Amino acid sequence: MSAIHQIFPAADARALSATDLENLYAYPDDRMRVCVNFVSSADGAVEVEGSSAGLSTPPDRAVLDLGTDLADVVLVAGGTATAEGFTGVEHNDRMDDRRRRFGLSELPSTAVVTSTGNSLDPSAPVLTDTVIPTIVLTSEAAPQDLRKQWADAGADVVVTGEQGVDLAVALAELERRGLRRVNCMGGPSLFGSLAEAGLVDELRLTLAPFLVSGEAGRIAHGAGMDPARLELLSVVTGDDTLLMRYRVRATPTT
Repeated sequence: MSAIHQIFPAADARALSATDLENLYAYPDDRMRVCVNFVSSADGAVEVEGSSAGLSTPPDRAVLDLGTDLADVVLVAGGTATAEGFTGVEHNDRMDDRRRRFGLSELPSTAVVTSTGNSLDPSAPVLTDTVIPTIVLTSEAAPQDLRKQWADAGADVVVTGEQGVDLAVALAELERRGLRRVNCMGGPSLFGSLAEAGLVDELRLTLAPFLVSGEAGRIAHGAGMDPARLELLSVVTGDDTLLMRYRVRATPTT
């Protein structure tokens, strides 16, 4: 992988060591914080042939690894977990070293959001290929027999709403379990719903050096919302890729 340089803030512009990058992407404290990760092509596509893998570059993968390595829980929509072939998080030397140095638990948990269950088969690797039982955040709209199959597959099934997942309740359930550093891996509908509910603290967006065209979707999808103002925190670059961190500003109260 080519060197990663920080280009914003300008006063800090420099080549980053592995430690520098860790400190840049580390969660600043242990309060509840939702960070959303997305990669997009230069023309706005979020996937190639149904997967984001075709857009990823080595710097993007390095930042994605940091998001997982330093989180308490990886949050993902059921459809994305299925399409991207997610499993539970497993040990590796890099992660074990980072989590030890940052004083974190041995492994981050995985939480899957699915309102009706249509997108989450009980045999999905995200439920069956795990070290820590996956948390399934669902609603009463998911059939009871399907919820039982998830539980039989080893999942911790949590009902957080009636017709759909109440994301505020879902995040409160994660916090109750001590899972406050939330690394959301999409997809666009989950991001859109979190944003519309005012539950996103930080957007970590990779602008990948590709043109895709076609009909691929955007990073957020939903009913729409008043534009939320973002504050640029940092920009790093490597391998023709831009990696940006934005803080989502709180909506002013009246």
